[in-house]
Amino acid sequence: MNTEQDNPVPPPPQPPAPRFGAAAPRRTMPALCVHSANLAKVPYFQLGDIASQLGFDGVDLTVLIGGHVDPRVTNVDLVRAFESIRGSGLEVPMITTNLTGPQDATAFPVLYLTGRSQVPLFRMGYWSYGTTVPIRQRLIQARQDLLQLLPSAQRSNICAMVHNRAGGFIGQSIWDTESLIATMEPRLVGYCYDPAEATIEGGLGGWETGLRLALPRLKALVLQDFKWEKDGSGWRPVKCPLGEGMVDWGQFFSIVAGSGFAGPVSIYMNYTVQDSIGAIGRDLEFARRGVQRAWSPTPR
Repeated sequence: MNTEQDNPVPPPPQPPAPRFGAAAPRRTMPALCVHSANLAKVPYFQLGDIASQLGFDGVDLTVLIGGHVDPRVTNVDLVRAFESIRGSGLEVPMITTNLTGPQDATAFPVLYLTGRSQVPLFRMGYWSYGTTVPIRQRLIQARQDLLQLLPSAQRSNICAMVHNRAGGFIGQSIWDTESLIATMEPRLVGYCYDPAEATIEGGLGGWETGLRLALPRLKALVLQDFKWEKDGSGWRPVKCPLGEGMVDWGQFFSIVAGSGFAGPVSIYMNYTVQDSIGAIGRDLEFARRGVQRAWSPTPR
């Protein structure tokens, strides 16, 4: 007599695993990426096509509230966004987030899905110095936030990047970030260096010293330019098209290329013009000329 044990009911079929995608190819020259905030009106499933038509190599995807992917619904949209961009033949080497620690409930899902999708880098949010907490204590707080976030990054096989944003934020001078991360594992945390923000804070030579300090942990670049303008309240930095401002592009590209850097470059058009698509294209062309000049072998 047959029993249920003799003829066990087969288990239900398992749903297919997510199609996380493929890692970006190894490069000898940087991948020029559009910061997706500059295409804010383009839905994520069209980002790849538009960025490809503009001539970019990849997309720096915003994964934050108000960005292309809302971190609260990553299970639905994040992997689809990666697949859509890659389906257009482009890379997704990095994402931009507002994460500054594990207190954000979206931190682990975002990092896990991004890392499993073989996107190797995420740009963190910002810690403000503020005025109510002593500077040294604020640095200790930021270091603790970072130390508590890195285990999630390690489990997700993804690297955190601190951006040197000017104007009262930790990391504005590179030296303060170095004091936070010097003893941390380089494969888990490094720099996303921005020459415009560094020049605003570093003036004549501080930007170069900061860049050389960052080079061993340099993971990505953000490209902007700026001018100093005077209004009723004094001088202020105003962002402008690449090549029209204060950044020493020749020296900057030469130093980075000489280090062997071949990571992603996110081009961020943080200024207002009537023809934004045309401006994005001009910034891309300026960056591509600079990269090709600096990274190409010198003819003998």
